[in-house]
Parts: sequence; C-alpha cells; structure tokens
Amino acid sequence: MIKKNIIHSIVILLLVITGPGVFAQANQKSASNSLKSKPIPLASFKHSDIGNPSIKGTVKVLNNGFDMTASGADIWGVKDEFNFIYVDRTGDFDIVSRIESLTAANMYTKAGIMARENLTPGCRHIYFQVFSDNNARNKNNGGYEFQYRQVKDSLMKAIYPKSSEGAPEFPVAYPNTWIRLQRVKNEFTGYYSTDGKTWKAYTTYTIELPSKIYLGLALTSHNPSHMASAKFRNIAEFKQK
Repeated sequence: MIKKNIIHSIVILLLVITGPGVFAQANQKSASNSLKSKPIPLASFKHSDIGNPSIKGTVKVLNNGFDMTASGADIWGVKDEFNFIYVDRTGDFDIVSRIESLTAANMYTKAGIMARENLTPGCRHIYFQVFSDNNARNKNNGGYEFQYRQVKDSLMKAIYPKSSEGAPEFPVAYPNTWIRLQRVKNEFTGYYSTDGKTWKAYTTYTIELPSKIYLGLALTSHNPSHMASAKFRNIAEFKQK
C-alpha cells in the first residue's frame, strides 16, 4: 500500500510540474511507433479525369511517387472537376503520402487523399486536402482542410480548425507536408504530420460509404483554364506492427 501511494504521489507531482500534455505526447508517439508503413505499388493505380475538366490532367510515374497536373473548376459545390489517381479498395485502410510541392493556379487549388463512392462528379466522398500555402481562407488560417459530400449531388461541406486566428494549428510546410487518411468502418480520420512519424489528428467524420470505394490522390486547379501541379511522394499504407 505504501509503494502504491508513493507511485500515485509521483504521478500527481509530474502532472503538476509538466502538465498532462507530456503524457498526451507520449501516447501520440507510442501510437505512431506501433505502425509500420508498407509502400503501395504504383503500378496498381489507375488514372481518370473526373467531371470532364476542360484541360485533361497528366500523371508521370516515378520511382518514389507521382507528378500530377490538373485543371478543373473545383472539388466543391454539387459536382467536382479534378484529376484522380486511385485504386479499388475494400474495407478499412490507412493511407499516407508526402506532398513535396503544390503549384497553384488559384488560392483554392487543392491536393490530397480522397475516398470516393464512385467516379461520377457528384458522388459522396471524403477529401482530406491541402492548399499551396497557409494564407487565410474562409474559416481556415492553415494549409490543411477536411471536406466531404454527405449526400449525392448535394453541396460539399468542410471541417475547419478550431481557431482561425494566430499561428495555424495545421500548417503546410513543403516539401515536408505529410497527409494521411484512415478508415475504420464508417469513421474517417485525417492526420497531419511534418515528418511522417509523429501524427496529429485533424478530425474524424462518420459517413456510410460502401465497403468498396475508390481511394487515391486528387488534384484540382480551381481554375478551368489553367493547370496546377503536385508532387506526391512516399505513398504507403500503415499496418499495425
């Protein structure tokens, strides 16, 4: 009993001195350390322009990723126009990519990871994406944003950071802009990282998508007459060790 009381007192003293954040950080690192990444074969990806953009997108396959270009009005509203490289995926997943660069044609040029019900322009989907910089946009002062379309052919919505003032909580930092999307049943979680090792959850959103979906990398210029470009690297899937 004396030994237990001493340990309990030490824990309380540590919380007073350092605050609970130390333990939260330790848990975050522990969760990251329990994951092992496995590269996804690049040859397994397919390519399609969604929504018939006026300028067709391109994809260049490299040893360590893809170089993409795209035009497209946007991934927003009730229908989408963008360049998509994807795989068919059934069940849960945990996919990650480093976005080395994003060259914008508009302040709302977007690149990121998408889980899509089908390849029609107005279908339901999840899109965890980044912008080209950390300039203020709408309710967001950082470069990351979580977007979704809950109902077919309906308006998309976004989940913004808790605060749009001060230093951004989720800033992009090219070439070390890491992005991750995880599915567990019908829960989708977007994660942010600057090194691909320690991850911070952006948000979790629930949507009942089919077990089989189209999963991949999406780019739109938000400018139908101009191209944007993105370099996706280190494309992999996390598995529990």
